[in-house]
Amino acid sequence: MDAFSDLIRGVRAHGSLFGSSTLTPPWSLHFVDGAPLTLCTVLTGAGWIVADGHDPEPLRTGDTIVVRGPATFTFVDEVGTAAEPLECGEDCATPEQGGTRHRLGWNDPGEGATTLIVGAYPVRGELSRRLLDALPVVLRVDAGGTADPVLEHLGAEVAVDAPGQQVVLDRLLDWMLVCTLREWFDRPGGAPPAWWAAQRDPVVGNALRLLHAEPAAPWTVGALADRTGVSRSTLAKRFADLVGEPPLTYLTRWRMTLAADLLVEQDSTTIADVARTVGYSDPFGFSAAFKRIRGTNPSTYRRTTTTT
Repeated sequence: MDAFSDLIRGVRAHGSLFGSSTLTPPWSLHFVDGAPLTLCTVLTGAGWIVADGHDPEPLRTGDTIVVRGPATFTFVDEVGTAAEPLECGEDCATPEQGGTRHRLGWNDPGEGATTLIVGAYPVRGELSRRLLDALPVVLRVDAGGTADPVLEHLGAEVAVDAPGQQVVLDRLLDWMLVCTLREWFDRPGGAPPAWWAAQRDPVVGNALRLLHAEPAAPWTVGALADRTGVSRSTLAKRFADLVGEPPLTYLTRWRMTLAADLLVEQDSTTIADVARTVGYSDPFGFSAAFKRIRGTNPSTYRRTTTTT
């Protein structure tokens, strides 16, 4: 398991395609939900994404833009369009409007029409919040990359009405999001988060994969160095240089992130059970580590997070 796979596993489309809308100018679709992540891509035509407080971004055929909530945004034919805004949220493409959620305004695109696909993603738990923290409010990836074949599949699937279609669309959206984020992190001149860049290092990348695959193992720097084939001092320095903190500090933070989700998602388990799951035989030692990292003890975190 690599760090990116762990962080993105809580970001999953589930009936979240707001619309595959065929639009002719003028238009102004205002997406008001402020979803944690919203992916926008154009099959045909072009328009502009205008996120609150940010410069307008052009969206041409094959381009993809991801907006991080709670920002809301508008998709317009032209900046300053005279079109009356149509609010799009939970009711933007309901069956009451004439079709399944993904078929709002769908028809065969005519000349000059723009076909927009929008997928809103819920983000579950603390794992995926670490991914969101690495993203700007608005990011774009131009056409011509690894997401292009996925977009072709999306276009083909959206144009039919077949059993199991929403499941297919959800998985294609997930694939599209992964391709988009990969390209954005790897863009020339970019500044990806330390955990992304470090994955490419043959030593630190292996160490990260081990820590994510076996977070509950009784890791020491020596044991990790043996598994990666270098000395303790080499691993410690290389890891700190690339990740920004020592390997066992990173492990403790990661364990507490896992524990935070377990405390909320499995509220019937005891604190001791959660402690053992993330590598602590002593629940008191786990509670002390959790409070040091999260600022509150596990019981309080579970109670306050579950009720908010």
